[in-house]
Amino acid sequence: MESRDPENRPYHAGDTRPRSRAETRMPRRLEGTAQTDFGARMAELRKAAGYSQRELAAELGISQRMVAYYEGETDYPPAGILPDLARVLGVITDQLLGVKPVRSPRTKKPQDTRLWRRFKQVEKLPAKERRQLLQLIDAFLEREKLRGNGTG
Repeated sequence: MESRDPENRPYHAGDTRPRSRAETRMPRRLEGTAQTDFGARMAELRKAAGYSQRELAAELGISQRMVAYYEGETDYPPAGILPDLARVLGVITDQLLGVKPVRSPRTKKPQDTRLWRRFKQVEKLPAKERRQLLQLIDAFLEREKLRGNGTG
């Protein structure tokens, strides 16, 4: 049974009745949804991962200015780079978008994540280069120990 009130009847193709302003208006966004705080969440995750805006931009292949824009001036996430952004920040896209909460890691997070990222890059080097870097690091550590600044 169809309602006789023209404002309450369902839309049918070919319906040419005039629509009220309320009917044509887009629905409001709810506060706290993923769109309203995407930039703040992205900035928080970037800092937690130990990236500066410039480092994150280089990792994603975009400009630092775009990272700043995504973090501050837009409510709409960059759909084209969401998968890469989530991968680099170590979260899933649902967490980046605020659909799922970001879980804190079970293991203690290293204090200098930038240093740990470098170590991961070193692990990918050929064995000869890794040995050379280890010798260089050992030399620096030994020098600090001789100065009396070492912890071990």
